[in-house]
Amino acid sequence: MIINSMKKSTLFLAILFLLLGCADEKPKQQLDGEKLLTQKCAKCHNIEMPPKSYDNEVAPSMMAVTFHLKDFIKSENPAEHEEKIVEFVKDYVISPSAKKSLCDKESLKSYGVMPSQKGKVTADEIEAIVHYMYATYDNEKLLQAMAEKNRLARLPLQERVFEQEHCQYCHKLDKDGIAPSFQMIANRYSQKDKATLIESIRNGSKGKWQGKTIPMLGFKKMSDKDVAGMADWILGLKK
Repeated sequence: MIINSMKKSTLFLAILFLLLGCADEKPKQQLDGEKLLTQKCAKCHNIEMPPKSYDNEVAPSMMAVTFHLKDFIKSENPAEHEEKIVEFVKDYVISPSAKKSLCDKESLKSYGVMPSQKGKVTADEIEAIVHYMYATYDNEKLLQAMAEKNRLARLPLQERVFEQEHCQYCHKLDKDGIAPSFQMIANRYSQKDKATLIESIRNGSKGKWQGKTIPMLGFKKMSDKDVAGMADWILGLKK
């Protein structure tokens, strides 16, 4: 009886210690690789796909970086390829050097060796960023993005802007709604007011139309060419 009781006590203590040990282990935090890429990398690297070309770039685009990593880091087992890239980037980002770099001499001469990010990004954050890069920047998705870019480029300017900026949610062509129709705007203004329209599109406006309480939001990310083109299109509707 005493032996059985001791066995039960020992078993109980073993289970208790096991449960307490598990309770101390915190689950690994799920990090948002896309958000981290924007926060930690976009200041220097262009993260668009396909990337735009800029003068005085300080670092290669993230698409170029990812394609380079995929090409130069090899793995006999395809299932381990992504993890090998993760480990390389973890080491390089914290302790970068020209010797470790996979860039060609011309790129190194142009961009230089990236500064160490020690203390600015954690190993777990790097891992989440690289997993996002590996999944996002690939040839198939690039071809899809290029096809979509070409499709949009073939559309008339106003149709492309409608699709990208969703202007039609508030403005109808010739029917009044929560915002004045494009026809109403065209009838109020003339070519000499083009600058006023450009200002409204770029920075928004409020209180210009009686009965319209919802402010016009500014489209600050639209290109100057698209903003001016939309102003011309609207004014061209004038009857």
